[in-house]
Amino acid sequence: MYYSKIKLQIIDKLYLKNPDSSELGNNVVKYGIELINELGFEKFTFKKLSAKIASPESSIYRYFKNKHQFLLYLVNWYWSWLDYKITIKITNITSNKEQLKRAIQVVSSPLWEDKSFSYVNEKLLNNIIIEESVKAFHTKEIDTENEKGLFDSYKIIINRLAEIILRINSNYRFPHTLITTVIEGSLQQQYYKKHLPTLVDSNDSKNLTNFYTDLVLKTILC
Repeated sequence: MYYSKIKLQIIDKLYLKNPDSSELGNNVVKYGIELINELGFEKFTFKKLSAKIASPESSIYRYFKNKHQFLLYLVNWYWSWLDYKITIKITNITSNKEQLKRAIQVVSSPLWEDKSFSYVNEKLLNNIIIEESVKAFHTKEIDTENEKGLFDSYKIIINRLAEIILRINSNYRFPHTLITTVIEGSLQQQYYKKHLPTLVDSNDSKNLTNFYTDLVLKTILC
């Protein structure tokens, strides 16, 4: 059975029924991730997912009203999980500078499967975030969805890192812009690395982390 050891708090407006509440819901998420990663979001359908999990298509609609809501759920799950990873990384670290360096490492590095969540393959989900997450934001409904709090998990990470920056330099004027640039730029660089490799300077993921760490620290300490 696919039940996670640790529960992430996902806003209930992102689903009709919490997929974390049942084995079927876990399978919807687990195999939905696999299919989107395999087919791409455009070709992914609940009909194909129902065949994959050997359950009626109507059973999937008990959890999500459409595949856009499902993508929003996955994006929010990812950012909530990343916040959890950052929390672990910086717990008991007293130096604000070291906290910031560790947080940048988390948001700029390729991520791997976390055994704390047995029904989610975080490596595949990371691929989806790199390849598909922009489709959750670039819609005509984004303002309405934002008012409902559907992007709060992303904002939490931005605010967390922005607060660390301000603890290092309270006079720095652009902490949110800088952190958003780091996170979005990291995803874009990972996308380029896979599809347009001549646009990146190194295939070593550590160099990407080093670049953004250097960029942020030099920017806020100059």
